[in-house]
Amino acid sequence: MHTLDEDGMATFLEAARETPYYALFYLALYTGMRRSELLALRWSDTDVDLAKLWVTRSFHRLRDGTGVFQAPKSAKGRRLISLPPSATEVLREHRAAQEKVHAFMGTDPCDDDLVFAGAGGSPLLPDSVTHAWVKLARRTGLDVRFHDARHTHATLMLKQNVRPKVVQERLGHASIATTSDIYSHVLPGMQEEAAIGFDRAVAEARNGRRFEQDSG
Repeated sequence: MHTLDEDGMATFLEAARETPYYALFYLALYTGMRRSELLALRWSDTDVDLAKLWVTRSFHRLRDGTGVFQAPKSAKGRRLISLPPSATEVLREHRAAQEKVHAFMGTDPCDDDLVFAGAGGSPLLPDSVTHAWVKLARRTGLDVRFHDARHTHATLMLKQNVRPKVVQERLGHASIATTSDIYSHVLPGMQEEAAIGFDRAVAEARNGRRFEQDSG
């Protein structure tokens, strides 16, 4: 498993601005969504005003070349994800660009349109998305796969002391045990930080009480 740190994310996304996949890669890193979930996302699944999106399905390419939309494998896979302000702004810009394409082609945009679509509104090819990611990663000197965007999102959240339960909900893991097992390498550091933070908080409270007693 390889993950990006904050500087790595900034480097990667700055380079991604030059590609048609900027919004897709941005959302992958800022939500932890799977590639298949991103490719199935519709505008009707998003609410940029409320800064939320709903994961309700995934897109898969079968061996015979046909594409299918599928419901999540577990109840936890169907989920609500809160978006940071920067991600909602990226989505607004992306939709504005899409609407320009619709205007040029003389077609009307629809809420059921895919957020990330190819020519004529068809789903993007999963392999093409992965190829674009790998190409960009090599150009920026970063050793990360597309799925590592998901790991990056979870790892950075855990390092920021976001509760594992919240991370589980964002990733759509069936159980908290799955999240804990995958990201066990992050949890020991969190325990150390929690112990230090606990000690500091109690010490400050005790010192404050002593000051009050001395002042009295």
